[in-house]
Amino acid sequence: MKQLLVLSGKGGTGKTTIVASFIHLLKAKAFADCDVDAPNLHLVTSMKSIPRKTDYYGLDKAIIDEAICIGCGKCMANCRFNAISELNGTYTVNPYSCEGCSVCEVICPVGAIEMNQDIAGELNLYKDQAVFSTATLKMGSGTSGKLVTEVKTALTTGIKTNIENGIFDKVDVAVIDGSPGIGCPVIASISGVDLILVVTEPTVSGLSDMKRVIEIANFFKIQVAICTNKFDVNLDKTESIKEYAKENNLSYVGVIPYDPQVAIAINKGINVMEDSSQAAKYIQDVFNNTMELIN
Repeated sequence: MKQLLVLSGKGGTGKTTIVASFIHLLKAKAFADCDVDAPNLHLVTSMKSIPRKTDYYGLDKAIIDEAICIGCGKCMANCRFNAISELNGTYTVNPYSCEGCSVCEVICPVGAIEMNQDIAGELNLYKDQAVFSTATLKMGSGTSGKLVTEVKTALTTGIKTNIENGIFDKVDVAVIDGSPGIGCPVIASISGVDLILVVTEPTVSGLSDMKRVIEIANFFKIQVAICTNKFDVNLDKTESIKEYAKENNLSYVGVIPYDPQVAIAINKGINVMEDSSQAAKYIQDVFNNTMELIN
């Protein structure tokens, strides 16, 4: 199975719209949304089944047992994250500030503190005619990269289960919608992929963020392709992106014009490829060129 990861470097480039279009054109049997901070691929893909929901546990959090605590204050004095506070002689831990380092547990002279598992998000796995893995990180929680790894693991496991159960024979290409930016979720989503399609836009920030994503892809030695969405908004910048691709021996798989019909289709819950929009024809070309690279 090949893995195609779609990244953007910044939000608002149309990455998820293109991912949904690719899923439609591929009749994809497996796909995932690794943007765990703000997943939205489920809004533009129709899955008939109810997902299997699983709690995701992130960093352990400290809890102080008031019945045992002697109020010495050592925990608060040694917490480098200022997660412990005192009010009227009672010490409490702010779960949003606690980083799970367990220093307080070790330093407590009477064993009044213990580290407990903390639910930091929720994994959702759909397994009807296709396998769709996604997740939502709880607000204020960390370890987004770890949750992305769980999303990809669930995708692989779901594919294996469906093949064993005869729901489908095999998966040629799994499409993965990555996070914007270059942080932990992006790095975690890059692991194990065969091709990264970077969707950019002809703006100063679009070009800059595209370069940052490509630097990370090069570090991990992953093949990169580039496409420019809304290319006709700034033709000069579009040419700059093409030149950058040429100078760095990167595959340039096409352009997509700005098309108001795309927003209308999305608002109606219609896949762009099912709508007779001008952009759909260009997305088809980008898709064909990308599939030639990954196959």
